[in-house]
Amino acid sequence: MGKVQGYSGLQIAVHWITAILVVFNYFYSEGMGSALDQRLGETPEHAVEINPQIHVWVGVAVLALVVLRLVLRMKRGAPAAPGPEWLAMAALWGHRLLYALLLLAPVLGGLTWFGGIGSLGDVHALVANGLLIVAGGHAVMALFHQYVLKDHLLLRMMRAD
Repeated sequence: MGKVQGYSGLQIAVHWITAILVVFNYFYSEGMGSALDQRLGETPEHAVEINPQIHVWVGVAVLALVVLRLVLRMKRGAPAAPGPEWLAMAALWGHRLLYALLLLAPVLGGLTWFGGIGSLGDVHALVANGLLIVAGGHAVMALFHQYVLKDHLLLRMMRAD
């Protein structure tokens, strides 16, 4: 596989759809603890004020999209990170952590909801918080590249190669 200069249109679309769904689900998670308690028979039915199925199925979609992203990345590759070697290494490990959290959060959520393992709910929430922090760092670094280093890195995720 030759070196790619940018991302494909599909890679870009999957990236942004994943980002939007992760942020949506993070803010739509309020009340999931009560919904899980109800599902496990620990809370009366009228106590839940949200539709938990939306959060659950958005999580399933995130997992499917992340798997698709990984397949696309393995098949097509990704452009090399610009800048010094230490920055490229930081980007590599940052992406690995981001992918790990993107996989782990929905898997834990699925085990909690579909598997009825209520004790994993808190772990799922902790991983989701970590995911938002790492994703925020990812966004800050993309802006740093674009506006401080001026290496146009952000444009790679906006224009298809």
